[in-house]
Amino acid sequence: MGSRILIVDDEREIADVVELYLKNENYEVEKCYNGTDALRCIEENTPDMALLDVMLPDIDGFTILQKVRERHTFPVIMLTAKTEYMDKINGLTLGADDYIAKPFNPLELIARVKAQLRRFTKYNENGRPQEDVLDFAGLVLNRSTHECTYNERELTLTPIEFDILWILCENRGQVISSEQLFEQVWKEKYYKNSNNTVMVHIRHLREKMSGPTGKSDFIKTVWGVGYRVEK
Repeated sequence: MGSRILIVDDEREIADVVELYLKNENYEVEKCYNGTDALRCIEENTPDMALLDVMLPDIDGFTILQKVRERHTFPVIMLTAKTEYMDKINGLTLGADDYIAKPFNPLELIARVKAQLRRFTKYNENGRPQEDVLDFAGLVLNRSTHECTYNERELTLTPIEFDILWILCENRGQVISSEQLFEQVWKEKYYKNSNNTVMVHIRHLREKMSGPTGKSDFIKTVWGVGYRVEK
């Protein structure tokens, strides 16, 4: 059996369709129709990924996501009927890895599920060489264990946040454009709104990294060009 995926959606018809497509790809599936059951399910048996609806009858998806990110780093794709731009920004800021609006093409959803699981698995494999560790300026990034510490304090990063920070640190001293970051991390073509997606994740990284030092200048903005980490 493949990876275990949790579907959290109060629209049972949608959950059933998604379950069918996932099982056709040999994924193990569990379904919850409200936030309370979802949180209990996650704590009892942590999934490899969650597909999380925003609008639920008891707890909204953003609140669930926030609670999940306090303890877990598995990928989360937000599902929502809402198309407001700020909803997407809010989800990404809280730690969502992807966002897809209803109605959606199930095949597109499956493609995104596979992409997120590949990214997450990549950073949880064992036995990688020491070259997969970056250690400088109080920051230690380990790609083989997906661990990040900054000034001896552990930071919980999502796979996308880890990717962004790794690319910037691996190329420290150089300016990396939003386009470069987006296409290397998301593996998709860069569009105008893609810059906002990158900005949200950079802001989230800065917030997490400011905890140990009280400063948020580890990742510097080069206005009109991109982002840089100093050597």
